[in-house]
Order: sequence, then C-alpha cells, then structure tokens
Amino acid sequence: MNLYAVIVAGGSGKRMGAEIPKQFLELAGRPVLMYAIERFKSFSEEIEIITVLPENQLRYWGELQKKYSFTIPHTLVKGGSSRFFSVRNGLKFVNTPGLVAIHDGVRPLVSIETIKKCFEAAEKHGNAIPVICPGDSLRMITDQGSMPVNRMHVRQIQTPQVFRTELIKKAYLQEYSPEFSDDATVLEKTGEMIILVEGNRENIKITNPEDITIAEVLMRNLN
Repeated sequence: MNLYAVIVAGGSGKRMGAEIPKQFLELAGRPVLMYAIERFKSFSEEIEIITVLPENQLRYWGELQKKYSFTIPHTLVKGGSSRFFSVRNGLKFVNTPGLVAIHDGVRPLVSIETIKKCFEAAEKHGNAIPVICPGDSLRMITDQGSMPVNRMHVRQIQTPQVFRTELIKKAYLQEYSPEFSDDATVLEKTGEMIILVEGNRENIKITNPEDITIAEVLMRNLN
C-alpha cells in the first residue's frame, strides 16, 4: 500500500514573539520542522513526504536544509491562504490509492507508535485521528456564565490524522467552511464517522515560547 505524509507548516511565529516562523525555530539544535519530517521517515522508509510551506518561506527552508545537512527527500509545495487550502494543495500531489497522514509541522514529538496506530486503524476503517484525555478540569462558557464539563467525555485532538487517499481527496473538494477545525471535520462533513485512537502526550504543538523548553525535556524520553 502506498503511504504518504502531508506535513503542513504555515506558522508566522507571531505568538512565539519570534522573528522567524515557529516551524524554523531551533529545538535541541535543529529546526522544529526537521524533527516532524524525520518521524515519518523513521516510521517507513517508503513513505512519500509532502511538505507544505508559505511561498515566502520556500527559499529560507532550502537554506536551512543546506545549513543543517538535512537530506530526507520530500516534495515541497506552496501553501494556500489558510490551512484548509494548504492541505488541499498538498493533497494534489497524492496521486495513487493508499493512506495519507496529514500532520502539523510544529508537532515534532509524535511517537512512532502513534503514527503506526493511526495508519493501522485508517487501513481498517478509512480514517483515524490520535487523541488524549484532558488532564485538567474543564468548564464550558454559556450565556448564563459557565458550567463544568465531564472531562471523561472530552478528548484533545492531535495529528497525524490518517485517511484513505480517495476519501480525504474527495472531502477536500468541498467549499471551505469555518466549521472545519481540522482534517477530520472536513471528512466528517461528507458523512464519514471519525475513528479515534490513542495518541501520545509528548505530541505537543509548538505554539508558545515555553513550548520549546517543554519539548526539549519531553524529547529525551521519546521513542
């Protein structure tokens, strides 16, 4: 079966307070995005990797690859005006039936086991997304104030989200909707039921400055 990974990295770095996009910030001596790409190559030597970046970042990424001697082959694709359109652009390069993982380029600590479970479940059910149980108490904001939420009925969503190629490519032909919060919601709109699998807690999204420090600690125990 043909395997693909579409890795989407469209961050600007504004929330990080950094001058360079967060996917290019150094984590333990190398840019965050390199780790994300490496995780999929470690999972499968045969997987075809497609990396989606904003057009104005393509040259800089090429310079970083030379600087850090990064040689993992991947197809470089120009992103769109939002994540939805960036994923759509990446999926245009998925040309054969199989399974495709769609992953955030700023999640460098996804475990090989999580990737494996997602691909196995997607092969069986058509899709799979990794989730974890929230560790904190939750409250929902209402017109009357707020109310507690049973966290056992809630899951935090991660990536990679893995799909049969024909299902997700068809789903991304839909018109964009603000309700599309991730790739699973795009597929769900077509009537497919979403399959949940257990993710790994280290699989954090690099969003804020402190996340780099946390990631450097977490990566010591990552398999």
